[in-house]
Amino acid sequence: MSTTPSSSLHFTSMWGSDRPKSGQDQPQVDAAKHVDAASERALVLGGGGSTGNAWLIGVVAGLFDAGLDVTEADLVIGTSAGATAAAQFAGSTPAQLLADIRGDAPQQRSGPGESGRAPVRPAADHMERTGKIIAVAEDAADMRRRIGAAALEMDASLDGSEHTRWRAIVAARLSSQRWPQRALLVTAVDARTGEPIVFHRASGVDLVDAVAASCASGFAYRIGDERYIDGGYRLNENADLAIGYGRVLVLSPFGGRTRTPPKWGMHLAAQLEELRARGSRVETIFPDSNSEHMFGANAMDLSLRPAAARAGYNQGTALSAQLTEFWR
Repeated sequence: MSTTPSSSLHFTSMWGSDRPKSGQDQPQVDAAKHVDAASERALVLGGGGSTGNAWLIGVVAGLFDAGLDVTEADLVIGTSAGATAAAQFAGSTPAQLLADIRGDAPQQRSGPGESGRAPVRPAADHMERTGKIIAVAEDAADMRRRIGAAALEMDASLDGSEHTRWRAIVAARLSSQRWPQRALLVTAVDARTGEPIVFHRASGVDLVDAVAASCASGFAYRIGDERYIDGGYRLNENADLAIGYGRVLVLSPFGGRTRTPPKWGMHLAAQLEELRARGSRVETIFPDSNSEHMFGANAMDLSLRPAAARAGYNQGTALSAQLTEFWR
């Protein structure tokens, strides 16, 4: 387990809207206002592709089998693959989700998301294209606008069936498609404006659509008249949304790294710094050195999911005693 220092920003939320709106139309909300007591706990599930989703499930299942159920957190924040995991935990036990991964037949690489065919180009091509956009962007806001514009351009070349197919793929992963009663935040980015978006139970958006938008790395996912791209373009973990919670546990399949320049402040260390400055106790879990090869460039390799889940499970069981004292 690692505990690198870190920080955060405000977030834009959508309160009781009839349909998704751009971040410019939404009030700025301090996450601390949702907290009744400093002792409340937040679980942060970062992005990380197919293997990252499996690793997240493995870690949580390992903790669960050792007697620590972190899915009972007062707040869960899910980004991209972490959004899928968060929604999966809302409808299934960690043990069942882990068993499902162990039972998966080995498959070849796929596009962004956790499994199934998505309307995107191969992962290597996607990483190369977005890397070029990041390299020329002036700052994080400019990067989000440029990535959104590229996603909309790709979307214009599709026939529309990809959105339906992608939604069906995401829906098939969730045993429950209803928002849980416990607070769950799912991040995305408005493809047209580049504004960060945070979906939750009162957003007027189906859970399946929120997760599908959060995982839309290669194209702009449609909800009504709006288009969204991957929540990881806000921040890969979005741990800053847990400001005000007494204890924050962050699981980052990418080990807190970011593809963006350090001066943009999008790395996990910046988020953790602000959490701690605002009074939160924070613990982080990253993949260990023996499993790092399954993430990053290999994050979309479906054949690595069982191994990634097993690695996460082993870490969860090994860290359970230390985290039990922290969490309880």
